[in-house]
Amino acid sequence: MPMWARFSEGARRVIFYAQEEALRLGETFVSTEHLLLALTRDAESAAARVLEQLGVSLSQLRIEVEKRVTLGPSKVGHETQLTPRAKRVIDLAYEEARHFNDHYIGTEHLLLGLIREAEGLAGQILKAKGIDLERTRIAIKALRQGETLPSAQVTVSRTDVLRGLHGRDLIGINDLTSEECIAVLQLAAEMKQTTRVGGEVIRWKRPHLLAMIFEKPSLRTRFTFEAAMVQLGGHAIYLSPNEIGLGKRESVADVARNLERWCQAIMARVFAHQTLIELAENAKVPVINALSDLEHPCQALADFQTLIEHKGEAKGKHLVFVGDGNNVAHSLMLLAAKLGTHFTIACPEGYEPNAHILNLAREIAAATGALITVMRDPKEAVRTADAIYTDVWASMGQEHEAEQRKQVFMPYQVNADLLKAAKPGAMVMHCLPAHRGEEITDEVIDGAQSVVFDQAENRLHAQKAVLAALIGDW
Repeated sequence: MPMWARFSEGARRVIFYAQEEALRLGETFVSTEHLLLALTRDAESAAARVLEQLGVSLSQLRIEVEKRVTLGPSKVGHETQLTPRAKRVIDLAYEEARHFNDHYIGTEHLLLGLIREAEGLAGQILKAKGIDLERTRIAIKALRQGETLPSAQVTVSRTDVLRGLHGRDLIGINDLTSEECIAVLQLAAEMKQTTRVGGEVIRWKRPHLLAMIFEKPSLRTRFTFEAAMVQLGGHAIYLSPNEIGLGKRESVADVARNLERWCQAIMARVFAHQTLIELAENAKVPVINALSDLEHPCQALADFQTLIEHKGEAKGKHLVFVGDGNNVAHSLMLLAAKLGTHFTIACPEGYEPNAHILNLAREIAAATGALITVMRDPKEAVRTADAIYTDVWASMGQEHEAEQRKQVFMPYQVNADLLKAAKPGAMVMHCLPAHRGEEITDEVIDGAQSVVFDQAENRLHAQKAVLAALIGDW
């Protein structure tokens, strides 16, 4: 069924009203602010009643939006298109409908989509009004049960935040709000502490199954996900490239539709990020990115768990990535922006992070106070670093570029000379496996400032927290 066919009558009106609002304001592209203006036009809609329960005046909200937009000559009569952000709101609204087990997309789901697209103007305005994802979900549930929501009842506990992740995908760091990132990291820290004394914070009420798809091999990914499932009371099933042949022996969509009948979550470590997107679009169970060519969110969560363990907090700290602007750098940069951590990447020209990811990180950082910087000189970059991070210069699939990359990146090697340029106590990080003598020397990776094996250990706990949150049942 096409997604538009799932829209309720009220949601369809919102899209129509949003087009009107865009044209009235002189735009031919419908963005998040136009969707929010459209939501204010129907006081009887579910979204309007939820906002009322949360103490938001529709008229004041409309005034607030119109203060933030630029009025141009009317474009009434022109055709309109949705911006990428507005399209993402629709996709997120569909996810929220699934979260509520609804077979339609209503105005309340569109409101949740606007909140989750936190970097859009509408998301920023709603956040400034104190409207967050979990409070809104609670208000929707209360509205459906015919309850009035006392203000005290809207206070969201960490448990509520984590339970709000139930059934969701983790394809990239931006699938999580800042609040959700913090909740997952706190749970991971508790899980680590409890596991060390022989207990578990969470154990499922019944066994759950995780399908583990590997197009690329990995020691840490396979062992830690499998161990995490066992410790939570579940099981993991390893699927090699020869057993599946994603998109070759069988379409990605068909693989997803098969696996969802047998397991409660799918973890995939793949070459192409688009493969993960297709899995998530076609599976009704959570899909977790265990590495793609664009992002490595589970690694970033484990890395920030390590940073917080050693430095006390993430906000205001300075993480410097030295090397290629790759998938690991992308996820670290986005998570740094969400947590208020300053992030610098020192890289050669032509090896910068993906431009869209960089711009997105800077938009997020504007709300958290983080600074996101790209530099050429590694010694200058690390002068104020609390942590220096590096990764291999040629990832899997780039072996044919390895020799050429060695020549380009040799000035970016993390060695004793570079550490001398950093402030005292800067810790050294690497996601492993390391090509010793290339991106990092033996002296540094085995030295007193290295925390690389703490990072590896924390893959277990960070991923266990992700699995517990997405699968739920506790």
